Amino acid sequence: MKYLVIVLVIGIAGCSPNKYFIVRHAEKAVVSKDSVNMMANNPPLSEAGKVRAFVLRDELRLQHIQRIFSTNTIRTISTAQPLNEVIGISIELYNPSKDSMDAFIGKLKAIKTNVLVIGHSNTVDDLVNKLTGRTEVPGDLADGDYDNLFIITRKGKKMIFERKKYGYPSNPDK
Repeated sequence: MKYLVIVLVIGIAGCSPNKYFIVRHAEKAVVSKDSVNMMANNPPLSEAGKVRAFVLRDELRLQHIQRIFSTNTIRTISTAQPLNEVIGISIELYNPSKDSMDAFIGKLKAIKTNVLVIGHSNTVDDLVNKLTGRTEVPGDLADGDYDNLFIITRKGKKMIFERKKYGYPSNPDK
């Protein structure tokens, strides 16, 4: 009887769903187009973006996230940082280029725990659509869209998609 309970517990744990939480980085600071330094291409978060990063932390802190992935930009890493500090796991960098995306999706699909992925307006749709195997996000996010929280729950071979909003609306006219 004792062994049957152990086998059942292991079986249930192995079948438990895992979730992928996918967001675009929070609002970025406006940097002068005349700026000749790297900051023009790699801006930090604006004050609103810093607030949104903390809201994301509060939204996800109890979701048992075991891995955090970010591109290697100031704004994506800064969006991940508040959650990273609370749950104490490192931020893993990934390459968002078209050539690297399929390998990254394969890596994500092999992960059996909850994951946060932070991307960009032109990569979030690819991440969601390739993970689900269908078009859930029809194209790049609008420049001002920062409040989407895409959740993909894997139950066995089935991928269940959910789109939520978090924080204050980034496009209140929509």
